[in-house]
Amino acid sequence: MYDIRLQRLADVLVNYSTEVKPGEWVGILGDVSVLPALRAVYEAVLKAGGYPTLLMSDDYMIRSFLREANDDQMAWLDPALTRYYKEGDVYIRVGGGTNTRAMSNIPPKRLQQVMAKRREWLDIRLERSAKGEFKWVGTWYPNEASAQEANMSLEEYAEFVYGATFCDREDPVAAWRELSAMQQQKVDWLKGKKQVVLKGPNIDLSLSIEGRTFINSDGRRNMPSGEIFTGPVEDSVNGWVRFSYPTIVGGRAVSGIELRFENGRVVEASAEQNEELLIAQLDTDAGARYLGEFAIGTNFGINRFTGNILFDEKIGGTVHMAVGKGYPETGSKNDSAIHWDMICDMREDSEIHIDGELFYRNGEFVV
Repeated sequence: MYDIRLQRLADVLVNYSTEVKPGEWVGILGDVSVLPALRAVYEAVLKAGGYPTLLMSDDYMIRSFLREANDDQMAWLDPALTRYYKEGDVYIRVGGGTNTRAMSNIPPKRLQQVMAKRREWLDIRLERSAKGEFKWVGTWYPNEASAQEANMSLEEYAEFVYGATFCDREDPVAAWRELSAMQQQKVDWLKGKKQVVLKGPNIDLSLSIEGRTFINSDGRRNMPSGEIFTGPVEDSVNGWVRFSYPTIVGGRAVSGIELRFENGRVVEASAEQNEELLIAQLDTDAGARYLGEFAIGTNFGINRFTGNILFDEKIGGTVHMAVGKGYPETGSKNDSAIHWDMICDMREDSEIHIDGELFYRNGEFVV
């Protein structure tokens, strides 16, 4: 059934998030199950004058590869994709699938092996993006599997997704520009600041942002967005954090995560569920035990946990951190094959001080 909200989302992705120009090579990526969204984006790219390439995936074939591929096959990088990442102009990924637990029984070490090899693609994407050579955005298409994960009906979940992306409004772009202006005020205030201290029932942590840049994430990279983020000074993180929600990797939920940092490095790690997967991820490489990102979520249209990090990390009143790869444009020097986000709720009895000044209390900015 035709949904005007999906057309608005495609228009936002093409004409606001990535600003596709005539003649640009645009990769459109997604699972076969999100075909209606891929069609909408494809049509919007054509109207904008771009050259679309459809890069469709399938959970069944991905699962077959992870189970059956030998070491040589797992180390192989598709040369067509390598060329696209090196020469393409725009990357638009639409997430969604038929089963959020499809990869649950894949051994963590095999997932880690593939991710480590495909790190080359991630490095190319992030380096070209930092230079302004590669525009990208990721979004999500409402589907039954994600609705079930979020404990909603499909209709309720669609309302949630389109509300979070502001596509339930006649002019979504105007709403994103308003959020962008608010976030830019905070980013401007943070320029030149040095030390961040977070205190609350779930966190007692300090980190340095000296010489680092905060990014205003206003829907031009993720859709939905609503966060400001940076890359902490790698050896500066000290303290403890308990993450409030599960985080999912390879279709497996890791919950009850607690980390303790010394001089930037995770020195103690535990989880109530799937702890072995947590440890496997942290042991991926030397950079996997350091933070590549620290961020504050600002999207109060996302007011509940859904099990989807694209939405959950933006929950208004939370902070999130990612172990692993940092974004070069923030000044982060941390390198890893992983970038794994984890969320901490700051809406009760919690504060953030910047250089000794109260910046944020109980989920709201005070400056």
